[in-house]
Amino acid sequence: MAEEYSLASTEADTFLPEALQFRPSTPLVDIGANLTHESFQRDLGDVLARAKAANVTTLIVTGTDVAHAKQALQMAQQYAGVYATAGVHPHDASGWNDTVAQEMRQLYRMPEVVAVGECGLDFNRNFSTPEQQERAFEAQLALSAESGLPLFLHERDAGKRMQDILRSWRNDISQAVIHCFTADQETLHGYLDLDLHIGLTGWICDERRGHHLRDMVRDIPLDRLMVETDCPYLLPRNLPAKLKGRRHEPALLPWIVKEIARWHDVSDTELGVATTRTAQRFFRIEADA
Repeated sequence: MAEEYSLASTEADTFLPEALQFRPSTPLVDIGANLTHESFQRDLGDVLARAKAANVTTLIVTGTDVAHAKQALQMAQQYAGVYATAGVHPHDASGWNDTVAQEMRQLYRMPEVVAVGECGLDFNRNFSTPEQQERAFEAQLALSAESGLPLFLHERDAGKRMQDILRSWRNDISQAVIHCFTADQETLHGYLDLDLHIGLTGWICDERRGHHLRDMVRDIPLDRLMVETDCPYLLPRNLPAKLKGRRHEPALLPWIVKEIARWHDVSDTELGVATTRTAQRFFRIEADA
């Protein structure tokens, strides 16, 4: 049986710093939490408790290679309200082979694994060559079509090529979300025209580089929008106080929702309800109170 993670309300109020005490009125889903990152090894239980105290009741833990996907699955099997994805990140695409494909195929049979990915294209850093990335990406598109699972996608500086590939597969795959979207309006509309979902992170809270997202966020229908931390990365810059170590975590998702709601011109509650409903439908998961 999955473990419950909780803090008594008085303990939570005492334990959490100011930035972690903002609790929305509606449960939230963090669709992209890198909780297999080494920075969470020592205090994962506390991280999960803080998330629950902040009403972030459902977490999708990202699996970026075979080892991390198995760790994500283990977390999902151990803790209530936690699910996993399984895929090979474009940075690691050079390692794609038949053995990896078979291990992924086995992971997709597990009920706690709710998406194929994180996979896609990253022509910004090119840790794997574009050719290797496209090969691994198309292989995972085939696995998505085979398993019926939705896709959790990564894209950097590769919007046109990503859209071309997805367009050729669109009738074979179910649904897909562009996680941590940071690109321009033309790219956004290209994804929306393909009937894809969009995941937004704390990037929109960053006045140095995320201001362009504020002008286009209302172009994303609420039934295509989901929210995520992408923790431990992308700590929001709209927090009321600095946090020690600057590690991001799921309990801070409400601050991202607050910023998105501001620019979408809806209330925090309306955005929270809509994105939670969208995530539950997309990942085919039950509501977690």
